[in-house]
Amino acid sequence: MQPVDFTTLAALAADLRSHWLPARVEQVYQRDRYTIAIALRTIDQRGWLTVSWHPQAARVCIDEAPPRDPNTFAFNQQLRHQLSGLALSSIEAIAPWERVLDFQFTRRPGDPALWHLYIEVMGKYSNVVLATADQQIVTVAHQVSAQQSSVRPLLTGQPYEVPPALREAAPSLEESLERWRDRLALVPIPLKRALLQNYRGLSSALVLSMCQTAHVDANATTDTLLADDWERLFHHWRQWLTALGNETFEPAWTTDGYTVLGWNSTATVDSVQTVVGQYYRDRLNQQEFGQLKHQISQRLVNVLKKLYIKLNDFQSRLDQSDSADRLKDQADLLMAHLHLWEPGMTRITLEDFATGDPVAIALNPEKNAVQNAQALYKKHQKLRRSRQALEPLLQETQSEIDYLEQVQVALAQLGEYTSPDDLEALDEIREELEEQQYLTTSEQSSRSRTATNFRRYTTPGGLEIWVGRNNHQNDELTFRLATDYDLWFHSQEIPGSHVLLRLQPGHPAEEADLQFTADVAAFHSRAVQSEQVPVIYTEPRHVYKPKGAKPGMVIYKQERVIWGQPQRFAGDRQLASPLSS
Repeated sequence: MQPVDFTTLAALAADLRSHWLPARVEQVYQRDRYTIAIALRTIDQRGWLTVSWHPQAARVCIDEAPPRDPNTFAFNQQLRHQLSGLALSSIEAIAPWERVLDFQFTRRPGDPALWHLYIEVMGKYSNVVLATADQQIVTVAHQVSAQQSSVRPLLTGQPYEVPPALREAAPSLEESLERWRDRLALVPIPLKRALLQNYRGLSSALVLSMCQTAHVDANATTDTLLADDWERLFHHWRQWLTALGNETFEPAWTTDGYTVLGWNSTATVDSVQTVVGQYYRDRLNQQEFGQLKHQISQRLVNVLKKLYIKLNDFQSRLDQSDSADRLKDQADLLMAHLHLWEPGMTRITLEDFATGDPVAIALNPEKNAVQNAQALYKKHQKLRRSRQALEPLLQETQSEIDYLEQVQVALAQLGEYTSPDDLEALDEIREELEEQQYLTTSEQSSRSRTATNFRRYTTPGGLEIWVGRNNHQNDELTFRLATDYDLWFHSQEIPGSHVLLRLQPGHPAEEADLQFTADVAAFHSRAVQSEQVPVIYTEPRHVYKPKGAKPGMVIYKQERVIWGQPQRFAGDRQLASPLSS
């Protein structure tokens, strides 16, 4: 993940000073353990200032509004108590080339500062500190004790100290090409390392972008560079310093991140706030998505492994109980032929009543014929009782397996993170598994939900198809949103998504629309790799949820079968006109 470097922070601060000063603080909300959002209102606009001390995504920018969930973070409550109603009147760097901004709050613009909010954007050492006008720390996002840092502890009640001074040389437009080159080429090391070691204010991303724009190899040693290489690189070096001095930035997307200098851009962006906010929002969502999906997948694998073992055990014991009737027949034969029994016999062979075939019966030589028959009757009764007990347990275990395999299919269909809808669908799966007690309740359980975003496609006839992303959406689609005119599709006896073909009254679906929807249902099932998949469809009023059934589990009647081809839909997916993916 690309960190916010000095150049990006300077661009953000310049944009905030230009468009958001002065501003009144209306509200403070803490999104999570690393991020707060401050509601600012100017004369002509209102927005949310996101301040994050995340070790990989520390930043300060105008971003989306936070959710409306209650929060009880002590840091947030302190900020809200002290800053609400005050004016953000100044944003300054605490020292040249430092990645620390001083946000100053006053009663009204022009008054002396009452509070300083120091925002330290320094990678894993990032922090946010609220201090009084005389630099006494009132609260800090992350307390740093003397045991953790003897150089610079950050504790409530202690005076705020700025970070230790930087040792590298300060870049300057007054420095000549010869002096700049001599400093970098003093020791023959890779160019990238030479720049980072000799000058402050640089980052790996900035150096690589500068070298790429100048067509110079960043990994080449300084003693191998030609005069033209140095001149091209020095030209872009001065471009960078000029942009910082004039505060003229060009935010844009690059192939692997973003830039605020316009170098190697693939698409320009109107505001640096937009590019920074979207980049880190997407990267953090992607990171959370991957971690949560792995956690859920591992849990499902472990639970299903135990259930498969339990199912096999029940099935094995049930197979043993199938011999109950055979034992009763043997006991009946023995009772009917008591006269053929002789003391000490360990086996007797008798003719079957119905077929006349010989039946060998094992005997206990210490018991007489009647006692052996009674033992067979007793074992017969025991096996019958065992079967009566095992059948519901077997059915219950199979139902649980069917449910979890359905969840596995929903999880597999999410694939890689592409949009916030994917993370929301995964969050719904997590909440569902927490409700079913397969996962322990997490701190994100109270996260607010937006409108359900089904997967949506359009048939060749222009009809809309809705596909559930998880069991929560499957139930909502089938039992809340489906009308009497729609058609409900699902892969036959194969875990998969509920699929709804939306129809208007008096306009039945064409054969091509039915076939296309069947292909969609087959594609969104466990049998996605098959050439053909049986798909049933029926009217939603013929779909029922059994009493006590888990989410997404239904029964149906009056169904018709159509063969879906998932690979055909996969090949024509670009023509499917996805309305939401």
